[in-house]
Amino acid sequence: MPLPMPVRNSILDFIGNTPMLRTSSFDVGPCTLLLKLESQNPGGSIKDRIGRSMIEAAEAQGKIKPGAMLVEATAGNTGLGLALVAAHKGYRLTLVIPDKMSQEKLQHLRALGANIIMTRSDVGKGHPQYYQDLAEKITRDTPGAYYINQFNNPANPLAHELTTGPEIWEQTDHKVDAVVCGVGSGGTMTGLSRYFAKVAPHVQMILADPVGSVLAEYVRTKKIGTAGSWLIEGIGEDFIPAIADLSRVSASFSISDAESLDTVRALLKQEGVLAGSSTGTLLAAAIRFCREQQNPKTVVTFVCDTGSKYLSKVYNDFWMADQGLGGRPTHGDLRDLISRPFREGAVIAVAPDDPLTVTYARMRLYDVSQLAVMDGQTVAGIVDEGDLLLAVRKGGAAFDRPVREVMTANVRTIDPRAGLDQVMSILDSGLVAMVSDEHGFYGIITRIDVVNFLRKEHARKKREQA
Repeated sequence: MPLPMPVRNSILDFIGNTPMLRTSSFDVGPCTLLLKLESQNPGGSIKDRIGRSMIEAAEAQGKIKPGAMLVEATAGNTGLGLALVAAHKGYRLTLVIPDKMSQEKLQHLRALGANIIMTRSDVGKGHPQYYQDLAEKITRDTPGAYYINQFNNPANPLAHELTTGPEIWEQTDHKVDAVVCGVGSGGTMTGLSRYFAKVAPHVQMILADPVGSVLAEYVRTKKIGTAGSWLIEGIGEDFIPAIADLSRVSASFSISDAESLDTVRALLKQEGVLAGSSTGTLLAAAIRFCREQQNPKTVVTFVCDTGSKYLSKVYNDFWMADQGLGGRPTHGDLRDLISRPFREGAVIAVAPDDPLTVTYARMRLYDVSQLAVMDGQTVAGIVDEGDLLLAVRKGGAAFDRPVREVMTANVRTIDPRAGLDQVMSILDSGLVAMVSDEHGFYGIITRIDVVNFLRKEHARKKREQA
């Protein structure tokens, strides 16, 4: 029986020394694939290591004083690592974040006291809304502010050279053959490369990169191509970070969003590990690398962060479908526009005899402004926030009224074989399109469903033209 961990005096003392898991359910050819569970850090990710390292380096160098304002640009977990350390040490923290971070991460950051400035994720360096450029401007414009600058901070890779690398070496009993990493700032790859160059030069460094990032192609050709877009958070770049030393990377794998997300969801189902989206990229690349080997090797990769911060995205079937992922079948008609199909039990609804308290609770819970009213398998009507307000504005007792007394029973149904123009005609009249035919009710089409469908079509055409 393993000994229990000793009592610690600070939450920061639990950063590092994370456990390692041998996978058993994936086909890894002749190899042994090990996962270092960085999700077990107190802030939930590998970035706790550099959050502590960079702040403590600034303290040691006299660059920050008690109560100082720290500024950083982060597209992932570095912000959480910094927020954890800053809150513990009493620093103010402003984070500039591209608008693709999960809501769970944003809520976590705000709970730690970080000031969040949201900016665009679709612009590159040189644009005033580019997250790194904006963070630098905020620092310049704020007297006494200190820019952490993870992309050019030597304390970033040093954290992995001094802690992550030695831990891997000891946990594998000095028998590791390859390490698979992603690159965001480049700290993990650079720090581990330096460590293993000294203690075990035979260890291969493998890059896992999202499709759309320029890094994998740079490793292969030494040329920086044109960046695309990707859904995976925290790894992949449209430039080569200043601290990223990719000279020891011997192979790189470009992993699509679909493969990454399918892989990380499989990790939960097959191994019981709840991990974030970037873990899917790393694990998919590690599996590919393992299957290419002719001889047994011990390969290490990372569970970079906990999946608890992605429940509204990666582990949400409807979010996956909204991104065109998850394998939902297509029909070639209006059913493809329905984001919450009735036959999947996904329509958020109330029954005619439900009280308005239920209507209100479900609108709040699911953050919607209208609900279908279903009498068994039949659409009885629709109730929206306007109906609710009209019913209850004269007194709280109205919340006990049944939905049937306030719902709109005159709903507009549309055959799934109808055209988009007919859908728009219904929406333009201020209603929603209820899709049904002789086989039954399929679901509701709202304005945002049409926008999302058109966005996916636009993205598909761009991919075909590329």
